[in-house]
Amino acid sequence: MSSKKRKELRRKGRVLVFQQNTDWIKRMASTAHSPLLEKMSLFWHDHFACTIKKPILAHQQLSTIRKYALGNFRAFLQAMAKDAAMIRFLNNQQNKKNSPNENFARELLELFTLGRGHYTEQDIKEAARAFTGWSSGGNGMFRFRKKYHDFGEKKFMGHTGNLNGEDIVNILLDNKQTALYITSKIYRYFVNDKANHEHIQLLADHFYASDYNIESLMKEIFNSDWFYEKENIGIKIKSPVELIAGVLKQLQVKLDDQKSFKFIQKALGQRLFDPPNVAGWPGGKFWIDNSTLMLRLNLVNILYGKTEVNFKVKEELESQRKGQAFKRINGHIDFDDLLDTFNKKDQKAVFEDMRAFLLQTKISPQHDVLKKFIFNNNQKDFVKSLALRLMTLPEYQMC
Repeated sequence: MSSKKRKELRRKGRVLVFQQNTDWIKRMASTAHSPLLEKMSLFWHDHFACTIKKPILAHQQLSTIRKYALGNFRAFLQAMAKDAAMIRFLNNQQNKKNSPNENFARELLELFTLGRGHYTEQDIKEAARAFTGWSSGGNGMFRFRKKYHDFGEKKFMGHTGNLNGEDIVNILLDNKQTALYITSKIYRYFVNDKANHEHIQLLADHFYASDYNIESLMKEIFNSDWFYEKENIGIKIKSPVELIAGVLKQLQVKLDDQKSFKFIQKALGQRLFDPPNVAGWPGGKFWIDNSTLMLRLNLVNILYGKTEVNFKVKEELESQRKGQAFKRINGHIDFDDLLDTFNKKDQKAVFEDMRAFLLQTKISPQHDVLKKFIFNNNQKDFVKSLALRLMTLPEYQMC
């Protein structure tokens, strides 16, 4: 194949991966799909962070994530260990008995199960030997290349024998530290960045006793009284993808140019299928800096096409054409649902109900939005303007 054809195939591949990116965001914004499943899928997409450039690999991995997002983590981890995108991203296709590649084994222990400090370098070496020969075919399916596998005896965390990759995964899952590590990440993602170790330990015990039933763990979290306590409400910064999907969903935004999704994700610092590294996105306060704050606060008006904006994407994601300005996004908002819900109430009631609908917390006293609209005689304009104004407040950035 000529270099020109290879270049064209790579270009088409990028286009198709981007299409899956936008399709996923639209799915998150759709009322036809489970919000919990999509949020869990986004969590696992970050947990198993993997840069993917081939569309078939992106489709396969996302399908696996959706299949197991609320299922059994033991089966999930076994499936991800055989995922072609993961194998290629962490170079396990280069892991052979005469020259083991430790990349996947290291991240399996450090990022996917135990966490840093709960294993030795020898554990990594032995685990890598167990995963030798694990590869993928041209169709993106898992392939075990027997001639490259090390069938020799291995010693891994107190276990000795002709251990293979499945054995390593099961040994890691039999270790309660894995349940604690995964539970801690889920707690910080769904509850609070500040860990409550007592709550996390109880959740981890439940998770381990259920043999890693993710749905059961999430029910345990959502049924806990402390989940709804004041200190856990509206204190987490929305990730860029959550912010974008939320605006699209609540205002039924339609964008004329699908490339807008790409520019906005780049600028805000989170692009699906393209994490900054194998550790994923740091999250939390990382989402807010000088290059993203004003863009986040004005995102509603930008998507609505009412604001012109000049911005440079975050430095680590900057495109080849550095400093390129993106002037205007042409979008359309369908206010019908909001008008149907809020149009028949007096304006004070509209304000309180819409605040509760759009925001997780009370409005800070300095944001005296009510006075700007309370004497507006045009109820439809009042509803529209209030929704847009509420979604430009700092409180809307929190979940």
